[in-house]
Amino acid sequence: MAISRQQLAKELEPGLNALFGLEYANYENQHLEIFDTENSDRAFEEEVMLSGFANAAVKSEGAAVTFDSAQEAFTSRYTHETVALAFAITEEAIEDNLYDTIATRYTKALARSMANTKQIKAANVLNNGFSSSFPGGDGKELFATDHPTQSAGSQKNELSTSADLSETSIEQALIDIAAFTDERGLKIAARGVKMIIPSELQFTAERIMKSPARVGTADNDLNAVASKGMIPQGYVVNNFLTDTDAFFIKTDVPNGLKMFERAAMKTAMEGDFDTGNVRYKARERYSFGFSDWRGMFGSPGA
Repeated sequence: MAISRQQLAKELEPGLNALFGLEYANYENQHLEIFDTENSDRAFEEEVMLSGFANAAVKSEGAAVTFDSAQEAFTSRYTHETVALAFAITEEAIEDNLYDTIATRYTKALARSMANTKQIKAANVLNNGFSSSFPGGDGKELFATDHPTQSAGSQKNELSTSADLSETSIEQALIDIAAFTDERGLKIAARGVKMIIPSELQFTAERIMKSPARVGTADNDLNAVASKGMIPQGYVVNNFLTDTDAFFIKTDVPNGLKMFERAAMKTAMEGDFDTGNVRYKARERYSFGFSDWRGMFGSPGA
């Protein structure tokens, strides 16, 4: 009895799914070093930034307690994108016993494409972080020197004077991070925890982060960044950053950069009656963005 195209697809699909999964898993999920991942069950997600309260007031004996009210500062929206790609194996290729060669090659290529696309979309949050064409919930780009607040004036998560990666620029970045306040001006004691750099800066970062003495000097001064463990998680290289001299420091402020996963990776296969081809596709749905800009500090380089 002849096997139908649908039966053929059903027989071939498990093998391709296994091959796709193995190849997809080979690619490092570099976005996990930058983004906190959450699940979503809606077309988009919105996160509201609340102002919090001012400092507590002294209550005199017999006097009424002072009331305060938190206000909505801004709202950040994450709109999910569907990312999908497919390939087809012709009926003739199957007849000529070329299925194994073509399917293996195409499936691996599809997995590479899906993995690469995710990393590009993730890194673009940083790549576009200095451009006013990509504003966040407060109307400013991710990295700015004039983020508006409710009652604390403007704040910055970018060096006042752009600088290349150096001991001095890292120290200034950490000082600026420590100066972060909330929307009402309360100190939040923020700290830098991890540095994200392009591959071009990995040797500079290695010397700065691990040398016991100051880099490039003839004296014996201590390397304060290394000795104090100021960036406890060290540095990670992201191969999808496009600016070769930009560097970024992730802070311990929550609700910074986020990825929402709406639909996990899914593959499917079917036969086409009209052409006789067998088609295989991969699909997932997600979004990358940022809520609180205090979650990241950056410099575009000099």
